[in-house]
Amino acid sequence: MTPIGIVLALVALIGAMTMDHENLASLIKVSSLLLVVGGSVGATMAGFEGRRLKAVPKAFIKALKPNKGPDTRATIEALIAIAKEARSNPLVLEEFETEDIFLKKGIQLIISTSEPERVSELMASEIESLRMRHETAAKFFSDIAGFSPTFGILGTVVGLIGVLGQLSSPGKLGPAIASAFTATLWGVLLANAVWLPISNKLRRLSGEEVAFREMVVEGLLTMQLNASTTELKDRLYAYLPPSERDQATGRGSIGEAPDEAA
Repeated sequence: MTPIGIVLALVALIGAMTMDHENLASLIKVSSLLLVVGGSVGATMAGFEGRRLKAVPKAFIKALKPNKGPDTRATIEALIAIAKEARSNPLVLEEFETEDIFLKKGIQLIISTSEPERVSELMASEIESLRMRHETAAKFFSDIAGFSPTFGILGTVVGLIGVLGQLSSPGKLGPAIASAFTATLWGVLLANAVWLPISNKLRRLSGEEVAFREMVVEGLLTMQLNASTTELKDRLYAYLPPSERDQATGRGSIGEAPDEAA
């Protein structure tokens, strides 16, 4: 929905501007856009290390694409199923196949490491590393949103300096002043209609991914402690939204038949 939301915001603004101005083209000034976009992006890049900026283009594309997020319920089903099988055949863990690299690594850890604290520490480090990478991209766009209005004001100041040079031609003052304020317009517009929404989208996606991975770790540690299937379900169901949780425990395939405690 991010591209749709951005387009909707721009269309609303352009529609309002069209109603108030006969000549919409007068509000689109290339020099103003160049200063606002180039200046805010450049100032933001100055505050980041080059190696951290490599993830920004990929994050930008990800924010604009539809994203369903991790399938929490399907993963819960897989964890409960594998826990049931592992009770009678521990070797099933070594044969477990999944496309989720994080889950696969967790399975390998609980097979090779007998200490739950060690597993928890290693998996927590993975999650923290993921959070830091995601925060870099989200902060990049939030920083652009912070610089954008400032560079818009700078563009307006530059334009007004030029206006002062035309005081001897009163007939030109009105259009010149109006043109100068287009920089502020685009600085505020881009900050609130483009950069902040992208930053918020990236933070939301990161939060969903972190919560998903924390759920995986909770399930793996519970399995390693050889807790009952009922306890495993209770722990994992807590990560589901209430509606899905009720469905799972009531009539869904996840919670059809409670197992006996180990």
